[in-house]
Amino acid sequence: MSSTDLHLGYLPLIDAAPLFVAQALGFAEEEGLSLQLTPAPSWSTLRDMLGAGQVVAAHMLAPVPIAIAMGLGGGAAPLDALMVLNLNGNSIGVSRDLARRMRANGYDFDFADARAARDALLATATDLRIGVPFAFSSHQALIHYWLRRPDQTLPEGLNIHTVPPPRMVEALAAGEINLFCVGEPRGSVAVERGAGELLLPGAAIWQAAPEKVLAARAGWAEAEPELAGSLMRALWRAGQWLGQPENHSVASELLAAPGRLAVSAEVIERVLTGRILIAPSGEERRVPRFLEFHAGAANFPWRSQAAWIGAQLAARYGLEPSASIEAARAVFRSDLYRQHLHSAGAELPSASDKLEGALSVPTAAASTQGRLILQPDRFFDARIFDPAEPLR
Repeated sequence: MSSTDLHLGYLPLIDAAPLFVAQALGFAEEEGLSLQLTPAPSWSTLRDMLGAGQVVAAHMLAPVPIAIAMGLGGGAAPLDALMVLNLNGNSIGVSRDLARRMRANGYDFDFADARAARDALLATATDLRIGVPFAFSSHQALIHYWLRRPDQTLPEGLNIHTVPPPRMVEALAAGEINLFCVGEPRGSVAVERGAGELLLPGAAIWQAAPEKVLAARAGWAEAEPELAGSLMRALWRAGQWLGQPENHSVASELLAAPGRLAVSAEVIERVLTGRILIAPSGEERRVPRFLEFHAGAANFPWRSQAAWIGAQLAARYGLEPSASIEAARAVFRSDLYRQHLHSAGAELPSASDKLEGALSVPTAAASTQGRLILQPDRFFDARIFDPAEPLR
């Protein structure tokens, strides 16, 4: 049986794993697809590749399609987020010098308490130079949410710089930045190379942050419903496979193969299993759900998640909030997810919105098959975002 070639773009990060797994383990072939995967050096390049039609769809930062819909991003082509590829998977780290000073001040790097880490950081450093991979990224949103004052402004002496993930360790080692938030494996590579120490997992700020999405040019999924459905099902099955602990060793070897992530299988497996090495001295922390590919409807594009991202962007850029939030909601295509994933056996929530930050324990939710257990999704400051009253 012949397969249809489908060109997809990605950045070489561990959360691009569903693309590699779908390609290598036959999930795409079962759907009649031959995936051609093209790496990009930066998120802006990948966004432009997608807009120009060089790739049909891409592993993309969740806020990018939302920012474009809100008129941010320099006139980039409109995008849809067809599904979420993963939750979390980011690390926040500091330079060795800053880590040394924080430890001298009594901070123990527990890799869990975001409030304590923030207080220790701001009590130690007055000249934070923060690296994030892109202006419109979950990394930027998490850093702003974690560090900002109640009036939405950041403390004095903070400067945020865009540093593509492949350059993050180099920038840290060179002293261009002294704090970063980046997707794995770049944080672990900073530790491996002795350039820095890890302060927090992104999940310590928001336990269920949508990190990467499958993005496509707006209208493509409607114009090519069979291709879109086949691609979404293949990636959903790949995420389901990745979510099974017994597959982590095989997945790590697959991602470490030549031409993929250019990092060892050992580093990748530590991330997949949530055993994070935080310092060159060998200190390790265990983080359940450090990176989630499937459980708890992780792949469902909740419109309330998009609304939260839209509200954060509107506050940061001084945009009219109501219109921004509505534009954001329309980008997360829960309608297409329902249309194409039902046949794959996906557990589909009965609603497309939920209270973000309300769950502190695994909680049953209404769904098509009655077996959906949503995972904890708390924000570090215990706030709850209600999509019915997003401006409250």
